[in-house]
Amino acid sequence: MKRSARWTAAALAAAITVSMAGCGGGASSQSASSKNTGSAAQSTTAKAAEGKVLNIWCWNDEFQGQFNKFYPNVKEIAKDKSTTTLKDGTVVKWTINPNDNNNYQNKLDQALLAQDAASADDKIDMFLVEADYALKYVDSDYTLDVKKDVGLTDEDLSNQYQYTKDIVSKDGVQKGTSWQATPGLFAYRRSIAKAVLGTDDPDKVQEQLSDWDKFNSIAAKAHDKGYKMLSGYDDSYRVFSNNVSAPWVTGTTVTVDSNLMNWIKQTKNYTDKGYNNKTSLWDDQWQADQGPSGKVFGFFYSTWGINFTLVGNSLKTPTKEGGKEEVGNGIYGDYAVCKGPQSYYWGGTWMCAAKGSDNLGTIKDIMKSLTCDKEIMKSITEKTQDYTNNQAAMQEIADSDFKSTFLGGQNHIKLFAEVAPKIDMSKAGPYDQGMNEGMQTAFKDYFTGNATLEKAKENFKKIVTEKYPELTEIKWPS
Repeated sequence: MKRSARWTAAALAAAITVSMAGCGGGASSQSASSKNTGSAAQSTTAKAAEGKVLNIWCWNDEFQGQFNKFYPNVKEIAKDKSTTTLKDGTVVKWTINPNDNNNYQNKLDQALLAQDAASADDKIDMFLVEADYALKYVDSDYTLDVKKDVGLTDEDLSNQYQYTKDIVSKDGVQKGTSWQATPGLFAYRRSIAKAVLGTDDPDKVQEQLSDWDKFNSIAAKAHDKGYKMLSGYDDSYRVFSNNVSAPWVTGTTVTVDSNLMNWIKQTKNYTDKGYNNKTSLWDDQWQADQGPSGKVFGFFYSTWGINFTLVGNSLKTPTKEGGKEEVGNGIYGDYAVCKGPQSYYWGGTWMCAAKGSDNLGTIKDIMKSLTCDKEIMKSITEKTQDYTNNQAAMQEIADSDFKSTFLGGQNHIKLFAEVAPKIDMSKAGPYDQGMNEGMQTAFKDYFTGNATLEKAKENFKKIVTEKYPELTEIKWPS
């Protein structure tokens, strides 16, 4: 999950300074004017002008799986899943570069630099980005306006959560679109809640976790009964970082928000008192803490985390070994969710159309089907438990008798629907990924007792100045 927040090649760094007014061009204008009928097959005339190879870049197979399962125009999937053939004969070629050590962004940046010189069948047509670094690509000439260039309309996008549009927009130009909205909740073990609180009822658990003072009090109580409140150092970070009072950077000055100091104070306290298990996000012990042998009360997770990570970690016998996602396999069914002490969001994935693509008609149809079609959005949520980016669809499920067997019969969509409209992107900025990762890295030695608070601050400053030499000052809360 660690990703670079800067272009890795000097030429591309220079390229992102180009005004977005230059985005588009002949191919974009031509495709934007083509008539497209959503999920229906495109007209012969429109397709005649388009390439027969559609290159999609991403960092894992999550979107590939959604595409192959829910995009209506899929005809055939290769056995090795390297390609997907559409009903009109277009071949979708998947390039999946895992994101270890910023591998995905680095290779993507290099490919975008070579985009103009590449043959039509080798050009990137669409690529995926995440919230932490979306602005890096939005603020460049390598992404296209989803309305002017691709052809989506305000009506098409009208049911999407506004923050999902804001995060990939600059100066009113939207450069991507997502099938997900990613509000966050606190996922807790029902059995541990009963042992610590005497109840596993989500409403009653929420009453005892509704602010940080209460949350910390329960952490002490859980510890006394032999449990950890959180798994590691970073678990609550997103909740604090999503509730800051200002962006990281103003001009050339970095301002560390007081709420991040609250995270540092809490995490140090939890580590010293044994309220956490001293893990880091995504490490083996962190994932094991979510499974049958885990003794951790709960985890802060957004929508994708529940279906894409927590479910798998809960199983005693993984699905790849023949296990089923069902009650009786590990602790499947022993989790529930509540809002927790503060609203927050975490992550999300956006589709971006790449400048130079000769498949804009197909890209429009993909974006319209997989991010705007209400019935497809409902189907994705009902079948995968992901929370999709259509307010009307999500409200229908929230008001229904929908139940998650993984969450012990709870309709978690109802809670997500209450939290999602509160997501505020006004404090987001292009430095978010690098700053957030730098903060977590710099203070780990402080949490473990291998550095003083002042030394950790110095380490953070060093990380910042090396990554962003243009930033000249760091201000800490008094």
